[in-house]
Amino acid sequence: MFCNKTIMITMKRLKIVALMAVLGFFASVVSVKAQDPAEGEQIFKNNCTSCHAATDEVVIGPGLKGIGQRRPIDWLVKWVHNPQAVIASGDKYAVDLFNKYNKTQMSAFPSLSEGQIKSVVAYIDAQAAAAPAPAADGAAPAAGAAPAEGSSNGGMMQYIMVALLLIMVLVLIALLSIVSSLSKLASISPDAAEAQNVPLLKRLAENGKKLAANSAFKTGAALLITLLIGKATIDAAYGVGIHQGYAPEQPIQFSHKLHAGQYQINCNYCHTGVYKGKGANIPSANICMNCHNSIKRESPEIQKIYRSLEKDEPIQWVRVHNLPDLAYFNHSQHTNVGGLECSNCHGDIAKMEVVQQRSTLTMGWCIDCHRKTDVNTKGNAYYDKLVELHSKDHKEPLKVQNIGGLECSKCHY
Repeated sequence: MFCNKTIMITMKRLKIVALMAVLGFFASVVSVKAQDPAEGEQIFKNNCTSCHAATDEVVIGPGLKGIGQRRPIDWLVKWVHNPQAVIASGDKYAVDLFNKYNKTQMSAFPSLSEGQIKSVVAYIDAQAAAAPAPAADGAAPAAGAAPAEGSSNGGMMQYIMVALLLIMVLVLIALLSIVSSLSKLASISPDAAEAQNVPLLKRLAENGKKLAANSAFKTGAALLITLLIGKATIDAAYGVGIHQGYAPEQPIQFSHKLHAGQYQINCNYCHTGVYKGKGANIPSANICMNCHNSIKRESPEIQKIYRSLEKDEPIQWVRVHNLPDLAYFNHSQHTNVGGLECSNCHGDIAKMEVVQQRSTLTMGWCIDCHRKTDVNTKGNAYYDKLVELHSKDHKEPLKVQNIGGLECSKCHY
């Protein structure tokens, strides 16, 4: 009897322990999944994309797909906060990882909270869940899927059709010209035929003298020349200080197409003030060395960075986008508060081998943007009252011009 009672108590305790373990497991899973993947995406793109991909792809460090299942969240928090300390502790996984990737030191991020790290894990898991499954051999691509690279037959046919159409138009013009010339020859009278024997240059000279003596022609020609000179002067005046298309030669051949395009390094990684400063900042050589202390060290262009560090001299980058001193512009106000993408002003940087100024950056260009752009009021209680007042009298969304975006003192202080 006593033995049975003991067994029953032990079974109950085991059930309680098992239940607690299961609840603890689900709680840990929920705590990771309950984080905000959108916040994780922002953190990942700002800090991680220079060395890691959210897939299996190896960049500088390993791909992070399934990292939440490979390592416990407590281990990940310690690793992100201080990877050197984890390696120094003799952790086998950390030491093997360090040795596998050429003993490249990972940057520490002690400012990231545990919740933010969990959000990054949630974003990586969301990316893995959203990735399309590979199609079986011979299977047709899913509806709406982008065509494979090189499958541009439809676009090529359009170009061919347009080219053929242009050739047909040119042939038609040539035929009409021939017909017109033949009809003129057929209608020439004997007197006109005799006049045709006069040398062409002599006839042109006589007709030119008659035309030059015509007062109406003189007045029209003078007016036309005046208008052309006036337009050229106004265009030149409006072009003063506008450097659209400016693409200076830099001291080091840096490819934004490679770094921002192919490797998808977030602008904030190099231009550290893009989301929190008045200016975006020019990256220092130390930022370049975060990667290039072990990548392409033998490259002649990378050697220029080494020489700059050895001489303790900054790299003399040439500024591309430059506003006059009389204009105030705050980068963080547009990117962080306004939520604008870099491409709004700078063009598609990720496709530029050499960066150039794509927009005019004139006062009229800025004002036109303020008239058209909606204020980013979502999730910002600062604008609640303004939106409420604006909605009473207007049907269109709150624009930048409605909150003082056209006032002179906003940009000219």
